[in-house]
Amino acid sequence: MELDITGARILWETPINVPILGQLKISETMVVSWLVMLLITGACIWLTRDLKEENISKRQALAELIVEKANQFVVGNMGERFRYFVPFVAALFATSVLSNLISLIGLRSPTADLSTEAAWAVVVFIMITAQKIKTNGFGGYLKGFTTPIAVMTPFNILSELATPVSMACRHFGNILSGVVINALIYGALAVASSALFGLIPGVVGDVLSKIPFLDVGIPAILSVYFDWFSGCMQAFIFCMLTVMYIANAAEEG
Repeated sequence: MELDITGARILWETPINVPILGQLKISETMVVSWLVMLLITGACIWLTRDLKEENISKRQALAELIVEKANQFVVGNMGERFRYFVPFVAALFATSVLSNLISLIGLRSPTADLSTEAAWAVVVFIMITAQKIKTNGFGGYLKGFTTPIAVMTPFNILSELATPVSMACRHFGNILSGVVINALIYGALAVASSALFGLIPGVVGDVLSKIPFLDVGIPAILSVYFDWFSGCMQAFIFCMLTVMYIANAAEEG
């Protein structure tokens, strides 16, 4: 049995050439990412359809619960003045969770590709930098790199750039490790199943050895951690770091 854990497959090479980047290629990560966005958009449309003030449906109750929890998370960690970040953080959390869990239906998780987390981290980094400039002014932001003494400037710059790198690599590493471990477990169980049932003599043994019986059940148990728990936890951690970094940037006055 051959396992491919080299990365997302290239599904289509377009004739479009992008400056510096070269030929534009459509990868499995891009396709699944668009699918995730469509699913989230569809869920939002479904949850917010036919809203009422009285005698609300279970669907509306669920929508209100989600909004309430998102407000509590953002306002509780950042303060009332940052309430406008609620849609962004909620969208980031939903995208991350669904991207992590979509592997349960056999699709490759977009978050198993570093480019996905890197794009999220760059957006968060821009928001952090914008908040620092808003708080201290552009001159104050640049002056902050010389604190406490000018000789520390290179280290402060590296520390600033390390923020998006650490956020992206933390999320990516945990999700990719789950994908790789699951793939290795599937492969090992298939080999063990073939060897075990291959001990049965005759045609019956030949037929049964080609069916990976051991791949049924055991991977599902491990999936509770590698997919459900780890996927939800990494999404929570990424969003928590986002709100804390932005809130801290606003306090650096």
